[in-house]
Amino acid sequence: MFGRERSKPTPPPVPGAPAASKIETVIGPNCYIKGTIQSDGGIRIDGIFEGTINTAGNLIIGESAKVIANITAHNVSISGAVKGDISGNRVEILETGRVWGDLTVNSLLLNEGAYLRGQTTMHADIEPPMIEPPRAASPETPAAGEIVDLEPET
Repeated sequence: MFGRERSKPTPPPVPGAPAASKIETVIGPNCYIKGTIQSDGGIRIDGIFEGTINTAGNLIIGESAKVIANITAHNVSISGAVKGDISGNRVEILETGRVWGDLTVNSLLLNEGAYLRGQTTMHADIEPPMIEPPRAASPETPAAGEIVDLEPET
């Protein structure tokens, strides 16, 4: 009516996809916040933040952002500067990203040019394979390259 287009209905959420994939909270480039952020939704920071961040959603740290915080988030994408420890499912540090702190992750992506100073620990406890020295060949075992007569002697 009145020349307006009808908006298309939004599709239902995909089962298994994180409900917090859309950005609900934005800290703009001219903003300075000090404190604690607790959220179930996605967060984008382009300004300056100091404190603690806990979100079940995704966290995007923009190129102009400066963050001094311990961070827990589902996925973290870093283009700006972060000082503090980060825990999450997946952390990606893009080419302009700088991180000074320890990471605890399931998956880590470092683009060329990214900077990371700290330790990285993977969440999953995967046992290393058993590595044993090769056994000495027994007299019954033919050496490699040796021709063996398979017919019994008569």
